Amino acid sequence: MTQIQVKKTLNAAAGNMLLDVDLQLPPHQLIGLYGKSGAGKTSLLRILAGLFSPDEAKIIVNNKTWIDTQKGILLSPQKRKVGLVFQDYALFPNMTVRKNLLFALSKGQSPETVEELIELSELGDLQHQRPLKLSGGQQQRVALARALVQRPELLLLDEPLSALDQEMREKLQQYLLRVHQTYGLTTILISHNQEEIEKMADWVVVLDSGKVVKQGKVEDVFHDIAPQQLITLKGTLVKKEYTAGGTWLTIENGDNVWRIPAGDRHVTYRIGEEVTLNIEAAKIKFTRS
Repeated sequence: MTQIQVKKTLNAAAGNMLLDVDLQLPPHQLIGLYGKSGAGKTSLLRILAGLFSPDEAKIIVNNKTWIDTQKGILLSPQKRKVGLVFQDYALFPNMTVRKNLLFALSKGQSPETVEELIELSELGDLQHQRPLKLSGGQQQRVALARALVQRPELLLLDEPLSALDQEMREKLQQYLLRVHQTYGLTTILISHNQEEIEKMADWVVVLDSGKVVKQGKVEDVFHDIAPQQLITLKGTLVKKEYTAGGTWLTIENGDNVWRIPAGDRHVTYRIGEEVTLNIEAAKIKFTRS
């Protein structure tokens, strides 16, 4: 069981925002953390990893207290059994794949762990290459393998697949699920892609303006989104339509196609441009090609 109680005042675009989260997460589940940009998702993961200090917090993972500000308990990142993967990989460019993994070993830990992960991640043919010689998908597999070296109790994934094309993204979704299940991890995945969370998560937590506004099983959360709730769409603008009712934009992201009203702010976007839009759920027309 993972108990998360966190309060932190964040600097947001519209002024200060209070991140105020109280969660009880079951073990060995893949938790999807969903919400519009600026909702506090990444800040929460950084607090869990020990990279960002909370104002108040109590975090207990598998009966071990990582943070309790009232009791003065604050474990350093090195003492938390946590793996963290960002979308930019953060690999050491001057080290080979194997050395990146060996560097992550804790003192006294057997190098056999690295051999196991190289085999599981299918990195054997790449282990003597440096990261810059690898594709984005290969680099992401290395980053994930490195995060698993110390057998984390909590695996934190911050938009790990967003920079990849759809084909590679789908392959790595299956790979992430396989790794999650093989090691019996408790995994928290941030993604703006609703379909990705529907495919991968056991449980979904929706954040809005620093608060948990909904949580539950995937089918319960996404099939009961309020019409006025803002949804974040990311993709490529592929079509503009000028009608009597206004301008409509068609956005594609892999197999996902959304048709939305442009509004004054978005009407100037160009065909082929990568866009990120926050729009009310009721205004989105969603099809899957």
